[in-house]
Amino acid sequence: MEAMVTVAREGKYLTFSLAGEEYGIGILKVKEIIGMMTITRIPQAPPDMRGVINLRGKVIPVVDLRLRFGLEEGQYTEKTCIIVVEVARAGAKQQIGIIVDSVSEVLNIRGGDIENTPDFGSRLDTRFILGLAKLGSGVKILLDIDRVLGNEDFSAQIPTEEQGNRDIEKEMGI
Repeated sequence: MEAMVTVAREGKYLTFSLAGEEYGIGILKVKEIIGMMTITRIPQAPPDMRGVINLRGKVIPVVDLRLRFGLEEGQYTEKTCIIVVEVARAGAKQQIGIIVDSVSEVLNIRGGDIENTPDFGSRLDTRFILGLAKLGSGVKILLDIDRVLGNEDFSAQIPTEEQGNRDIEKEMGI
């Protein structure tokens, strides 16, 4: 069973920096990487839900991954960007933007270099961590982006494309 899990995690990952740590998400989940742009705030949204963007006519919800993980809010720089990912939510696929400090590179990570997440005790939920990639002398945290953005208590707060369009139209007085 361990060998099957290891092989399933093997592959290409887009790596990025967040609060000085390196993370990775499966490249097949990434739709595009864009620079920071104007984000329309959604009233009563939680702090990590930054709002929505209009990306070539499509409304995309945007989440600040630092805040999602309970990290300190960072200053946006010229390296800060939005990674648009496709996640499974309620049986459908949805594109969501995640704000990260900077994008690093695409790495091909072998299954043998990925370890399971250690047990930190019952107080720390690590279900969103796919594994830990040992690369050189460092470790990259591989994320299960569907779990990061798709859990029930969080996904209920992400507006659908239709809700986002209505909010933008309301803001513009249409």
